[in-house]
Amino acid sequence: MATLLTHAFVGATLADLKTDRLRKRWWLVAVLCSMLPDVDVIGFAFGIRYGDLWGHRGMTHSLLFAAAVSIVAAPLVAERGKMITAALWLFAITASHGVLDAMTNGGLGVAFFSPFDRHRYFFPWRPIGVSPIGTHGLFSSRMAHILVTEFLWVWIPAAVVWVVIRGMQRARPRKLSYWQPSP
Repeated sequence: MATLLTHAFVGATLADLKTDRLRKRWWLVAVLCSMLPDVDVIGFAFGIRYGDLWGHRGMTHSLLFAAAVSIVAAPLVAERGKMITAALWLFAITASHGVLDAMTNGGLGVAFFSPFDRHRYFFPWRPIGVSPIGTHGLFSSRMAHILVTEFLWVWIPAAVVWVVIRGMQRARPRKLSYWQPSP
């Protein structure tokens, strides 16, 4: 898996692109959604194996799970008329977790279409070092290498995309309302 820090960064970046205002609840829910699929690691304590339906990178990394989470979470952050938009953003944020994990160089892959198709997928291009599960090796040279790959292949591109989109949003002329005098 990619580190939770990187999942949170991507979730926060996507969350920020949705709104111009800093809303604590929106950011908190978005960041939690981006990390939530890794809740499946608690299954190891209950005898659930890695490759099982509810094992790591299984059901909680699926698009169905991302859809369910987004539907449940949208009412927490959106007004009545904006729930569909919020749900779509939260879906993308939650699904980004599996996308990042499918770009790592280890594990069994991601069950994107679970429970309908339990096959686990990787992307053909896998530049991100796989992060260890748990705290073992947290302060090691291997973890330093993983963080470097995440910085190069996730953080920098996400920051560039954010800068470009924000620049385009700011450069776009605003629509004038009937009540606003023209300049």
